[in-house]
Amino acid sequence: MKKIKLFVLITLLFGNLLVFAQDIENSKDHPILSRYPGSEIVYYEEQQFKPYKIAVGPVTGYRTIGDWIETEGKETRIYYELKGETTVTEVYRNYMTALKKGAATILASGIFDEANRSKEVGGRSFLETVYITNPAPTNSGIRLNVGSSTSAGSCYIAAVVEKPGAKTYIVIGGAQYSTDIKVFLVDIIEETIMEDDLIQLNADEMLSGIQADGKVALYGLFFDFDKATLQEASNETLEQIAILLKNNSQLNVFVVGHTDMKGSLDYNLKLSKQRAETVVNTLVNKYGISASRLSPEGVGPLSPVSTNIIEDGRKLNRRVELVEK
Repeated sequence: MKKIKLFVLITLLFGNLLVFAQDIENSKDHPILSRYPGSEIVYYEEQQFKPYKIAVGPVTGYRTIGDWIETEGKETRIYYELKGETTVTEVYRNYMTALKKGAATILASGIFDEANRSKEVGGRSFLETVYITNPAPTNSGIRLNVGSSTSAGSCYIAAVVEKPGAKTYIVIGGAQYSTDIKVFLVDIIEETIMEDDLIQLNADEMLSGIQADGKVALYGLFFDFDKATLQEASNETLEQIAILLKNNSQLNVFVVGHTDMKGSLDYNLKLSKQRAETVVNTLVNKYGISASRLSPEGVGPLSPVSTNIIEDGRKLNRRVELVEK
């Protein structure tokens, strides 16, 4: 029996100070988990808030997996390529050892030493379904689901590390791309919970956002369900908008209403415009702001800042923005 080489990959909950000259610019290992020695980072991406579906069961139909864990949070995606004679099995076993030593709970795992279109966890059909559901940009160069080797083994690991107040998911997919190239995609999702009462900005913070980006998103304006009626809880944010405009007499803004994707497009466009008009009318009639400085507009769901698939994403999309004229 061939003896498997075992390297210490683990940096779980510690850190990684290694530097790899062949890595792409501005990339690095995630602090929670290092790489297999000799691997190079070919693609690297961080997103501060993103939904992610973790497969924990086999393929049950065409591009369908029945068992998923749905989460959202900061996602770090790192794509490694490893050249040489090291096998997919060796890397897989090292990752498994590292995760277990780091007190991770394995949620699902599987490996196939040779080319196999299996729908079971770790098979090629399984991996295709996983990464169709959690896709990478088309120009990423990730070669996980393609390859020419006749001995194209593949593997998959899903794990979670839990600490008080924090939960981190680790998803690893691997395959043999060609005779001497193995590829591994590591996704790390640091779970966060979006609060219902999103941060309310004061006038200075609003101004800073406008100066930096030409606009600022406001989440402190609350409307009755399916109506354009402002709730009393909006008063603090309205007061801060008034202070912003009174302190900056040259500032004129579009007040732009945004909705999530629920309902028809025409309905949401109309509702978002009506809500923007309500904000403008309140600023004019209650706070004495000149109507000539304010223009109400509504774009409905056409400019999302997050997914509309889950409620926390929809909360981010339901907002009013001040856009500098």
